[in-house]
Amino acid sequence: MITIRLAAAADLPFIAAVMNHYIATSTCTFHLEPRTAEEYAAWFRDRTDLHPVTVAQVDGTAAGFAYLSPWRPREAYRRSVEGSVYVHPERHRRGIGRALLADLVERARSLGHRTLIGGACTEAEASLALQRALGFRTVGVLKEVGYKFGRWLDVEHTQLML
Repeated sequence: MITIRLAAAADLPFIAAVMNHYIATSTCTFHLEPRTAEEYAAWFRDRTDLHPVTVAQVDGTAAGFAYLSPWRPREAYRRSVEGSVYVHPERHRRGIGRALLADLVERARSLGHRTLIGGACTEAEASLALQRALGFRTVGVLKEVGYKFGRWLDVEHTQLML
């Protein structure tokens, strides 16, 4: 059974391991270099009640995490958020990503946000399909905005009105 809870500082080693795996192996994040424990700790400390981090557990073991971030820094954007979901690489295709994203949608709604923005590198077909399955609509594709692993990458943006 999948349960979703708010993340705690004790989850940072798990979050760091998952993120650093994807930084090194995937275009699902545009970070290029692994991040340090101190960087993850600072990131976690900077979270606000309006931008929570959650962890999915399966039988008591962390299996993925998700978070809401401000869409843009200017005040008029304060109720527009971006959602991010990462599943442990050995836990794909078990409903964890869907559970995390569905939970993010409900949290964003309950926090009074107006819109949830998603998106992914166009290579991340499973991620984009999941977003569409939960009601997100494609609002645009930015061509060649990222460069990783020796090639230019496009990003598809999606949006769900809450």
